[in-house]
Amino acid sequence: MLMSMNAIKKLFFLLLLLNFVPANVLAAQISVSFDRNPVSVNESFQIIFTANDTPDKAPDFTSLEQDFDILGQSQSSNSSWVNGQSSRTIRWTLNVMAKHVGSLMVPAVNFGDDVSQPTAVLVTQVSANKALDTDADLFLEVEAKPESPYVQSQVLFSVRLYRRVDITQAALNEPELGDAVIEKLGDDRSYNTRINGVNYLVTERNYAIFPQKSGSVTIKPLVLTAEVVANSRQNFNGFFSSRTTRTKKVSSKAVTLEVKPVPATFTGQHWLSAEQLVLKEEWSGDNQQMKVGEPLTRTLTLLAKGTTVGQLPELTIGKIDAQLKTYPDQPVLREQKKADGLIAFREEKIAVIPSKAGFYQLPAIEIPWFNSQSQKMEIAKIPETMITVLGTTEVQPVPVVPTAPTVLQPQKIETVPMTQPQQQNIWLWIAAFLAAGWLATLVRLLTRHPTKKTVVEKKDREAGLEDSIKNLKKACADNHPVAAKEALLAWARQKYIAGDGVYAASLGAIAKLSDARLRDEVLRLNQVLYGKDAQQWQGKKLFQAFVENKAREKIAATDDDTLEPLYRL
Repeated sequence: MLMSMNAIKKLFFLLLLLNFVPANVLAAQISVSFDRNPVSVNESFQIIFTANDTPDKAPDFTSLEQDFDILGQSQSSNSSWVNGQSSRTIRWTLNVMAKHVGSLMVPAVNFGDDVSQPTAVLVTQVSANKALDTDADLFLEVEAKPESPYVQSQVLFSVRLYRRVDITQAALNEPELGDAVIEKLGDDRSYNTRINGVNYLVTERNYAIFPQKSGSVTIKPLVLTAEVVANSRQNFNGFFSSRTTRTKKVSSKAVTLEVKPVPATFTGQHWLSAEQLVLKEEWSGDNQQMKVGEPLTRTLTLLAKGTTVGQLPELTIGKIDAQLKTYPDQPVLREQKKADGLIAFREEKIAVIPSKAGFYQLPAIEIPWFNSQSQKMEIAKIPETMITVLGTTEVQPVPVVPTAPTVLQPQKIETVPMTQPQQQNIWLWIAAFLAAGWLATLVRLLTRHPTKKTVVEKKDREAGLEDSIKNLKKACADNHPVAAKEALLAWARQKYIAGDGVYAASLGAIAKLSDARLRDEVLRLNQVLYGKDAQQWQGKKLFQAFVENKAREKIAATDDDTLEPLYRL
């Protein structure tokens, strides 16, 4: 049967459209990643190819064999259906080992007509100073970088378990170091390595350590206790037979850190050491066209790599014009644990409401910090920000168009009865009488002297506050977290129940009523007391933040006393 002319035209039009479709629209997008980068030579690692759709053909990995030994490969796929749209991801995982050191390029891999992008991986030489016991079946290696950090700077501490035997019920203790913050980074990683021609399975665990005082400090040796399988072959003489094991204990070496104090070249008020630091601001609208009485939110963000969130300072705005009212929210604090260290995040949102039209300038924000990579002091800065406030548009009165005068006839003019003003005067007298009574009552309340009972209660409250503060100071000096918690709760009960009627039943409630620094220290105490991992606690920072918080409250109270009353009687 011959095709009709209309069918031929439709087919030709369809083929013409397909010729004009861009190739990158139909092609599958294939990305390349690694389980870790850089890697050491003679260590196995993973190259992962991920396609967002089914590629044209199966991959051809022969181009990788020039620089890599392919030890094995696997394939997995995942399909999902979200909001009426389906998506499919296919992943090829290659377990490889580099043939030599250098910046090696993973070449483009053909998946039929689809092609992956070339990607580089850094392969390093095995450190010559590693004194590994290659005759042992099971041993530990530890490494700290750098070994001479500045105080409160990040030290990456790696623990590697090398084994060429099967083990069960393995237990490894955590690193211990006094006056230090220790954070575990991510999950354990496993890979193969070859040392002097011997193959080992390596399990690696990483930590971030932040020494809190200068001087020579030592990380104690780690100890691994495991059951080593003596014979990997099963004994099939009995159905319930089990493999023979023997208990083995291995220890790592101790690592000594020479912690340097804050350098004299650092002139900032608060010491902050990091590898990278970014400070930025965002506005919820146009700050050049603000309107009187309408709020605009300013968001300040501080992002730092290689430090803890507790070390990030407040992003204070400084003194601004009285015509700009500011209302800050509670800061958002987060930490992200990456394989190469901690990333700390602090975000502060401030609502700005202008009360008068005009031009205003917000002061610059400067964060001095020490770059632990370049070993130099730097300053992250947001320059002075100009704000333009537009006046509200006033509603103009509608002009009254004069009309022709109307001649009123005398007989049509209605006179108002004389009884109406008399009724109005009566209500005025009643209102004046009630106002005078209310005023007399208010004067009585304001001039009334406190009773003896009130004075005694006030003295008891002040004595209780002083006792709880003394107890807090002692608990912080003794580094006793439980006693510090009890002292804080006792102080909060005396301060808030007798004063504002707020019952602070927990450390979390106290944190909400405190400024940023005290809040952070209270939450840190709460984490020490109730966190999963027991941590050593140093109370010096908590009591210092507590004293600073009291001083700020006193200053704020003094400022409030100097303000004019909102309403004058």
